[in-house]
Amino acid sequence: MQSSVSQIRGRLLFLLLRAFVIVLFLSFLFFTLMIGYFLTSSSTPVPFPFVSTLEGYYLAKGNWDGIETFFTSTKQLDSMNILLLDNEQRVILDRRSESVLAAGSSYALHRNDVVFNLNVRGENVGYLVITPYSWTQRFGIARAIIFPVGIISFILAIFLVVVSILLTRRFVNPLADVIFAAREVSSGKLNTRIPMQGPQDLQSLSESFNEMATSLERSDRERRDMLADVAHELRTPLSVIRGRLEGIVDGIYPENGPQVSMALEQTYLMQRLVDDLRLLTLVETRQLQFEKREVNVRNVIRTVIDMFSAEAQEKNISLSFDESGGDLFAVLDPQRFEQVISNLVGNAIRYIPEGGRVQLTADTIANGVQITINDNGKGIPAEDLPYIFDRFWRKDKSRSRATGGTGLGLAIAKQLIEAQGGTIAARNLPEGGLQVVIGLKNNPAS
Repeated sequence: MQSSVSQIRGRLLFLLLRAFVIVLFLSFLFFTLMIGYFLTSSSTPVPFPFVSTLEGYYLAKGNWDGIETFFTSTKQLDSMNILLLDNEQRVILDRRSESVLAAGSSYALHRNDVVFNLNVRGENVGYLVITPYSWTQRFGIARAIIFPVGIISFILAIFLVVVSILLTRRFVNPLADVIFAAREVSSGKLNTRIPMQGPQDLQSLSESFNEMATSLERSDRERRDMLADVAHELRTPLSVIRGRLEGIVDGIYPENGPQVSMALEQTYLMQRLVDDLRLLTLVETRQLQFEKREVNVRNVIRTVIDMFSAEAQEKNISLSFDESGGDLFAVLDPQRFEQVISNLVGNAIRYIPEGGRVQLTADTIANGVQITINDNGKGIPAEDLPYIFDRFWRKDKSRSRATGGTGLGLAIAKQLIEAQGGTIAARNLPEGGLQVVIGLKNNPAS
C-alpha cells in the first residue's frame, strides 16, 4: 500500500499517542482500584506504638482523667475513629465523627472493630477500639484523593501532548521519511534520498539508506550501460557478417573470396567479446577457479615481453623490463597473472604513439611483490582516471572494434588481481604517461 509521507507521519503519531493514552489510562485505573479497595476494605491501619503509650499514661495517673487532651495532641490518632473503653466496656472517650456515645454508656464490640487490650501490671484497665470508617467518610476521603489525581492526570495529558510534539519532530518525522523513501526505492525510484535529521542513530540510518540507494542506482546504471555496450559492441561485427553473407548470397561477392575471410574475422572478434564477458562475469561472481602456486613473477613478465616484442618493434616502441635483482615469488595462478600483464602491456602499446616507451619493473615490498608498468604516452584525463577499470571503457571513444579491443581488458585485469588477494591502481606520471601498479602478496588468502 502506497502512502504519502504525511500519512505515514500521521500513523506513527497516532501509534505514539495511543501508547501515551494507554499508559495514562492504566495509571488512572491503578489509582481508582486502590481507592475502591479502600472503600470496600473493612480494615483500618493499626497504631501499635500508641497502645504502650496509653498504658503508660494510665500507669502514671492511675486513671483515664484528661485522656482527651492526649488524643487531641496526637495528630495520627486525632484523624481516626477511636473509642476508649474501660475494663467493663463502658465509654470513656468517643472520638468518632458520627454516632458519638456519651461517656459511661456501654459499647458492644462489632466484628469489624480492631480491639487492643490495655494492661497495666497484669490487670486489664480498658480497651482501645478502632472502628471502620463510615461510607460518608470513605467517600469524602476518596473524593479528596480523586480530585488531585484528576488534576495530576490533566497535567500529565498536557505534558504528553508537548512530549508528543517534540518526539514527532525528533523521531517520528525522520522515521517516516525513511519508511517513505524505502517504499519509493522498492517501487523503482532509485534516485530517492532522505535528509539526515534527528538523533545520531537516525542520522546513521538515513546515511546508510542513502548509501544503499546510491549503490543500487549505480548498479542499475551500470547494468543498463553494460547492456547498451554489449548491444553496441555486437552490432558492428554482426552488421559486417550480415552484409558480407548477404552479398555472397546475392552473388555480389565470391563465396571463397576475401569477404568470407572478413566475415570470419568479425566472428572471431565477436567470440572474443563473448569470452571476455563470460570471464569477467565468472570473476565478479567468484565462480572462476584459480590454480594457485608459488610462481616466479619475473619469468612470467619475461614471457609477456617476448610475446609483444614483435608488435612493439613494428610500432618502433621501446619495450623493456628491469632485469636487475633476484627472482621474485608470489602465490598466484600463473595463467591468469600472465593474462593480466598481457592486457596491460597490450593496452600500453596500443595507445602510445610510435617511438614511445613501455617499461616494466618488479620489486619486493612489505609482505609481497610490486609490479609497475610505465609508458610515456599522453596519460588519462583526470576526470576519466577513476573509470579506467570499468567495463567497456576506452581511452579513445572513437576507436572501432577492430582497433580498440573489447574494452574489457582493464576490467578483467582488476578483477583477476583482486580475486587473488592483490591490488591494482593507476595514476598519471608527472612527466607524462600512465603508470599502473600491481601489488601481490606472498601468501594471499585463498
